Amino acid sequence: MTLISRCSLALLFTGIAGAALAADNPLSVHVLNLENGLPSPEVRVTLEQLQATGWQPLSEGTTNQQGRVTALFPAGKELESGTYKVTFKTGDWFAQQQTNTFFPEVPVIFQTDGEVDHYHIPLLLSPYGYSTYRGN
Repeated sequence: MTLISRCSLALLFTGIAGAALAADNPLSVHVLNLENGLPSPEVRVTLEQLQATGWQPLSEGTTNQQGRVTALFPAGKELESGTYKVTFKTGDWFAQQQTNTFFPEVPVIFQTDGEVDHYHIPLLLSPYGYSTYRGN
C-alpha cells in the first residue's frame, strides 16, 4: 500500500471516528476565518451553564485542524434545558496569528429546550467583527 493510500485511509477513519463521537455529543462548534475562508485551528473554547449562583464551568476544548470541536459537552452528562455560554478565546488565537483584534473573546449565550438532540454553534470570525448562528 502506498504512503498516499495509507494517509487517505487514516484520514477516512479519523473522520468516521470524529463523526461517531459528535453523534453522541449534544454540542459542537466550528470557527472559520472570514478573511481567508479557512478553518481556525487551535482556538480555545469554554462551555459554562447558568445556575442560580452564576456561570458554572462545564468543559473546554480546542478547535482541530478543521476549526471544529466536535464534542464540547461533557461526556456522560445529560444536556438539560437551560442557558449555556460558549466562549471563544479569539484574542489568544489572533495573537498566535500575529494579528490585532478588537474582540479578545466572543461569548455566545444560548438556550436549550430539549427540542433537538444536537446543537451546533458556528463562529465566522475576523479581527474586527464576527457572526454566529444556530447551525445543525
